[in-house]
Amino acid sequence: MLGGVVLGVFLLLAAGGVWVATGGQRSALRAAVDTSSLLWIVGGVALGALLWSAVVVTGYLAVLPRGTSRGRRVVGGGLVLLLAAAVLAPAALAGQVALTQRDLISDVFTDDGRSATVDQDDSDPFGDKERINVLLLGGDGGEGRDGVRTDTVIVASIDTDDGETTLFSLPRNLEDLPFPESSPLADLYPDGFDAGSESESLLNAVYRNGPAMHPDVLGPTDNPGADWLKLGVGEALGLDIDYYVLINLDGFSRLVDALGGITVDVNYWVPIGGEPTLGTLPDDYIAPGPNRFMDGATALAFARGRFGLTDYDRMDRQRCTIDAIIDAADPITLLRKYQQLARTTKDVVFTDIPRSALGDFVDLAFRVKDADIRSVVFDDSVISPAYPDYDRIRGTVFLALQGGAAGDDAPDGPTSAPTPSSPAPSPPSSPSAPPTAGDDDADVVLSDVRDACAYDREAAELALLAGEPPTRNG
Repeated sequence: MLGGVVLGVFLLLAAGGVWVATGGQRSALRAAVDTSSLLWIVGGVALGALLWSAVVVTGYLAVLPRGTSRGRRVVGGGLVLLLAAAVLAPAALAGQVALTQRDLISDVFTDDGRSATVDQDDSDPFGDKERINVLLLGGDGGEGRDGVRTDTVIVASIDTDDGETTLFSLPRNLEDLPFPESSPLADLYPDGFDAGSESESLLNAVYRNGPAMHPDVLGPTDNPGADWLKLGVGEALGLDIDYYVLINLDGFSRLVDALGGITVDVNYWVPIGGEPTLGTLPDDYIAPGPNRFMDGATALAFARGRFGLTDYDRMDRQRCTIDAIIDAADPITLLRKYQQLARTTKDVVFTDIPRSALGDFVDLAFRVKDADIRSVVFDDSVISPAYPDYDRIRGTVFLALQGGAAGDDAPDGPTSAPTPSSPAPSPPSSPSAPPTAGDDDADVVLSDVRDACAYDREAAELALLAGEPPTRNG
C-alpha cells in the first residue's frame, strides 16, 4: 500500500515536470521566487525521498526469506542502499538548491527594507501603472577604490501591458543633475548637483558624494546613494523611477568564472588596464575577433576598458557582456553551479525591489522576452554632458516612449528630439550608432540593443591590419 502511494506521488511529480516543461514555466518561476513555496518544495522533496526509502527497506524485509545466508543478506542490503540512494541523492541536491534559492531571494530582496523612494508596505507595487521604470547601475567599488562610482547608468522603461522595453543610457560625465522640486535635494541643489569640483560633481559621483555630504537628508534608507540617483535621473529623464538594481563590478569576474566563462564578439582592440588621465598605457589588449572566449578577469577588463576609447564604447560593451552572461546561463550550467552562482550573486547584486513584487516581475519578464528592446543613448552627438539641456532630454524620452512620433500632448520643452548641429561620424571601431532625429515632425530613431554586440567583420579586420596598440610592456 505504501508503495502504491509513493508510486502515485512520483507519477504526479512526473506529470508536473511535463507541465513545467510545456505550459507551466511561469507558475514554476513564480514558485522559485516565493520563499514560502520554496520551503514547501523542500519539505515535499524530503517527505517523498523518505517514503521511497521506507518502501525499499520494508519491501526488502517483507520478501527476505528466513534462513538467508549472511552473504546474501549483505548483497541484498547493498542493493537496498543503492535503491534508496538513487532517490535520496537527487532529492538532497534538489532540496539544497531550493534552500540556496530561498536564501538568495531572502538576502537580495526584502519586504522590510528602508527606502526613501519605495513604499515597502504596498501590497500591489505594480498597481495600474502603464510602465515600470528600473534604474540599472554598474558600480566600480572594490579593493583600492574609495567608495562606489556608478559609471553605468541605464533606465529600463518597461510597458506593463506588452513588455516593450526602451533603455535610456546616460553618460557618466553628465553634469548638473537636477532633482524634483518636491524633494529636499532640490533645495540643496537648485541649479543641479554640485560637490565643489567638476570631477566630483559628475553623474557617476552622485551615488558616493551626495549622501556623504548630506547623510540624512532623505530620512531612513538602506541605500541613500541609489535614492539620490533615482530622484535625479528620474527628474533628468522626466520619469518616475520605481526601483534600482546595482551590479558591483568588483564581484563581476567571480560571476563569470562561476558560469565557466562567456563568449563575446570583439570588433576593435579593447585595452586591459591603463589610466587615460595619467597617460598610463594598458598592460595588454583584447584582440578583435568573433566568439572570443573570456574568463572572469578578461570579461571584467572587456567591460571596463576605456583607454583610447569613449565612455559610449564602454557602455556598449557592458550591455554586450550582460547579454553574453545571459547566453551562458543555460539551465544545465545553472543547476550544476547554482550554489556558487548564488553565493556570488549575493555579493554582486543590490536592489530595492521588494520580495512581494517578484511574482509580478516574473509575469513581466515573460512579456519582455517576446517584445522589442530598443535603446536611446544620450551621447555627445545628442546632448552636451557639460551643458545638458534637460528639457531636450525629457522631450526625447517622451517621443521615444510614444514610438518616436511627435504629438500634441508632449510635455513642456521641445516637441521633437534634438538635431545634432554637426554630428561626428562613428569610427569604424565602434559599430553602434547613436539615436538621431531630424525636423520637428520627425520620428526618434531607436537602435536595437543587439546591434552593438554583433560582429563587424570589416571593422575587426581593419583594426587587426592596423596592428596592436602600444602597451606598458612594449
